[in-house]
Amino acid sequence: MADQTAKGDEYEKKAEKKINGWSVFGSKYEDAADLFDKSANCFKLAKNWERAGSVYVKLASCHLKLNSKHEAASAYVDAANCYKKVASQDAISCLNQAVNFFMEIGRLNMAARYYKEIAELYEAEQNFEKVMEYFDKAADLFQSEEVTTSANQCKQKVAEYAAQLEQYPKAIEIFEAIARQFLKNNLLKYSVKGILLNAGLCQLCRGDVVAITNSLERYQELDLNFSGTREYKFLSDLAASMDEEDVGKFTDVVKEFDSMTRLDPWKTALLLRAKNALKSKEDEEDDLT
Repeated sequence: MADQTAKGDEYEKKAEKKINGWSVFGSKYEDAADLFDKSANCFKLAKNWERAGSVYVKLASCHLKLNSKHEAASAYVDAANCYKKVASQDAISCLNQAVNFFMEIGRLNMAARYYKEIAELYEAEQNFEKVMEYFDKAADLFQSEEVTTSANQCKQKVAEYAAQLEQYPKAIEIFEAIARQFLKNNLLKYSVKGILLNAGLCQLCRGDVVAITNSLERYQELDLNFSGTREYKFLSDLAASMDEEDVGKFTDVVKEFDSMTRLDPWKTALLLRAKNALKSKEDEEDDLT
C-alpha cells in the first residue's frame, strides 16, 4: 500500500512538473493527463480514496485544457466514485460537474443517470428535499430521451418522498399522471392498481373522506378494472372506517390486506399516520362526551 502511495505521489509530481514546464513536441497537457491517470490508479490501489479523487479532478482540468469535455466529465465521474467512499459532498460536487459537461455535449442520457446517482447519495444522507430535486431533474432528462421506464422510476421516487414530507397533493398528482401513462401501455396496465393504491393512501393521509370517495370514483373511471381489485376494496374499506371514525375497523382492514399482500415500509408509514390522525379524532370526541 505504501509503495503504491509513493508511486502515486511520484506520478502526480511529474504531472504537475509537465504542466508548469515548456513543451516543444506534443502537448504538455496530454502528457500530464497520462501521468495523473497513473497517479490516480496508484492511489486507488492504495485505497487512498481522497487522494485518488483529488488527482482525478486534476485530470479533468487537463482534459478541459485539451477541449475534451467527454473525457473531463468521465474524470469527474471517476473522482466521484472515489469520493463516495470518504466524502459524499465532494462526490456530489464532482457528479454535478460531470452532468454539466455531459449536457453541454448533448449526452443527456448520461446526465440523467448521474442526476439519479446524486439523488441516491442525498437519499443516503436523508436530505429528502434534495432527493426530490435531483430525482425530478433525472426524470425530466430521461423523459426527453424517451427512456420512459427510468423516467417513471424517478417520478415515483419524487412522489414517495413528497408523501413522506406530507406534500400529499404533489404526490397524488405524480402518481395519477404515472397511472394514466401506464394505462396506455399493455405491458404496464397490470401495475396501475399499485400506483392508484399509492395515490389513494396519500388521499387517506389528508383525512378528507369526501375527497377520498371522489378519488375512488375517478380511479374507477380511469381504470375500468380497478373496482374489481383487492387494492380498490382496501382503499374503499379504509375510507369507510375513517368515515365511521372506527380505529378498530381501520386496523382490521390493514391486517387483512397485509396478510394477503405484504405492505412495504412506505405504505405502512402512511397508514400509521392516517391511523394516528383517526385515533386523535376519536380521542377528541371521547373527551367531549
